[in-house]
Amino acid sequence: MRVVDLWQDNQKPTISFELFPARSEKAAAKLEQVIDELAALKPDFVSVTFGAGGSTQDGSRQLVDSLMNTKGLDVIAYFACFGLGPDDITAVLGSYRDMGIKTIFAVRGDAPEQEGFTPHPDSLPYALDLISFIKERYDFCIGAAGYPEGHIEAESKQQDLAYLKQKVEKGAEYIIANYCYDNQYFFDFVEQCRAIGIAVPILPGVMPIYSIKMMNMLATLCGATITPEITDGLAKLLPDDKETLEQFGIDLATRQCAELIEKGVPGIHIYTMDRSRASVEIVGRLRRDGLL
Repeated sequence: MRVVDLWQDNQKPTISFELFPARSEKAAAKLEQVIDELAALKPDFVSVTFGAGGSTQDGSRQLVDSLMNTKGLDVIAYFACFGLGPDDITAVLGSYRDMGIKTIFAVRGDAPEQEGFTPHPDSLPYALDLISFIKERYDFCIGAAGYPEGHIEAESKQQDLAYLKQKVEKGAEYIIANYCYDNQYFFDFVEQCRAIGIAVPILPGVMPIYSIKMMNMLATLCGATITPEITDGLAKLLPDDKETLEQFGIDLATRQCAELIEKGVPGIHIYTMDRSRASVEIVGRLRRDGLL
């Protein structure tokens, strides 16, 4: 599956989920159930992350293989280049090609939290370099990450957008946008992309609130603004009421998705954090309302 073909052919927006490899036997057993529940929703595709410094390389490959060949799902394989040498990169990409993967999501990635990790001296410094590397050697459909609120390391949003345009010029055919809790950030981002000549499909990422701790941690890592709607809403909840908190997150994400779809996005990409309940409820409501 070349994911851009879906957006040419589909009359309705796509629905997709992001998964990451389990890091323990207990997590693997839980993930298996999650995958079955998500697969029952018949998503257009799923994406599988790739750990920093290749830390989940084997797990990513195994999960991709299982999703494709056991569950019958179309898969986008992430690839993060940080710290990896050319031979490592070609080994992973070659294995994905041999498995039948057609679409790659190319990111730089971050340094692994691994004591003594030393990047390969010939590693690629940026996602732009990885996209060029892939384009010159393979026939993958390549995607790039976009940041509606700006990448946390960028000098400015304008610089970040210019860099994104270079990624497209080097071969990126679609963009998955980092999540934001206020859709206006995404709409403004798309408008700014179009204004500078970025014409490829831009898919919004949606992150339901799973816990306050996770929300705060991810917002810090990703540079996502926690809106007054969220802080005011959470202030009305009992501190230990996990059920009500999760429902609050589901309601918020469902409203976000509905507005995004009504404004004509090509699809919705939900960051599941290897959980299923929120995605099942969100997709069920959107389909009930005729939006998917």
